[in-house]
Amino acid sequence: MRYHKIPDETVRRLPVYLRGAIYLSKQGRQNVSSQTLSELLGVNSWQIRKDFSYFGDFGTPGVGYNIRTLIKHINKILNLDVPHRVALVGVGNLGSALLAFPGFATYGFEIAAAFDTDKRKVGKKRNGLTVEDISSLPAIKGRGVDLGIIAVPAGAAQDVADRLVGVGVRGILNFSPRYITVPKKVKVITIDIAMDLARLPYYMPST
Repeated sequence: MRYHKIPDETVRRLPVYLRGAIYLSKQGRQNVSSQTLSELLGVNSWQIRKDFSYFGDFGTPGVGYNIRTLIKHINKILNLDVPHRVALVGVGNLGSALLAFPGFATYGFEIAAAFDTDKRKVGKKRNGLTVEDISSLPAIKGRGVDLGIIAVPAGAAQDVADRLVGVGVRGILNFSPRYITVPKKVKVITIDIAMDLARLPYYMPST
């Protein structure tokens, strides 16, 4: 199902709500109010209700939200109700850390292939995956991969993005500190850790 005219900020918060609902489910909770979610996640309760209202009425007055139903709805909205296999390009320090990160499984993601140009890394095992040469990237067409992660130096990022688009990847998580261009049918989300860190001093009190 596709949803239109939903604010990007709402979409950014949905995985936060999902993580909270999964946590509560593991605690044995069956229902949760927007106020409890607010206290758990640090998001105003009115904002939670407004975000959910874009997709229909999830809750029951006086009861709140059934947690299992909430998880099901959010998964469907985010298209996480189907498995997603991911190709990682760049197995340096950051790429290796991403391969070892257990949090992807929470949302149903599987890093199914890892690629690099460094001959010293190609053929080696990293977290159960054999690192492949970037030249073999077209082979993922038959592996059900629809997402890509770019963890390469800035100078190589655009070329890698072009290669991923060329093999049918429809979504890219870009950790490279540069802007990349892709066709409109492909979504790119760029994460620049250093740039986000650079915002923090602004909010610190002057001495």
